[in-house]
Amino acid sequence: MEMNVTRRTVLRGAGSAGVLSALIVAGVLKPTAAFAAEWNKAAFEAKDTAGALKGIGAGAPADSKDLILKAPDIAENGAVVPVDVVSNIPKTTSIAILVEKNPSPFSCQFDFANGALPEASVRLKMGQTSLVKAVAKADGKFYTAQKEVKVTAGGCGG
Repeated sequence: MEMNVTRRTVLRGAGSAGVLSALIVAGVLKPTAAFAAEWNKAAFEAKDTAGALKGIGAGAPADSKDLILKAPDIAENGAVVPVDVVSNIPKTTSIAILVEKNPSPFSCQFDFANGALPEASVRLKMGQTSLVKAVAKADGKFYTAQKEVKVTAGGCGG
């Protein structure tokens, strides 16, 4: 009985792989489209916050109280700093998070479609005390919220 279940599982997997391969060969499915999304090279390679903002098309975002950024006042471990962002701005289509003093300030970007709730929760790596910025795009305009997070060395303060 055990052998029949294993055999069925293997045959089912082989059948799925065969269908996927046939779609790729026929040109119906492109491997790059199936496994990789476009990435914002300009924003990720920027070495300062202004360059990263320019890379996402947000030259001078407006401050907004409807963009809520939650991060600790003091992070004892800069390797895993919890950051939560929620946008209450209508028609929000993306949220980006930047860490001003990191070598590459642009940390991540989340895109939302079809009424998805514009919320993001991440763990960031921070080398030193810095401003953390959230940038939301809503209805073609950009909004920002920021907070300074102190990173301590070994929990000693500073």
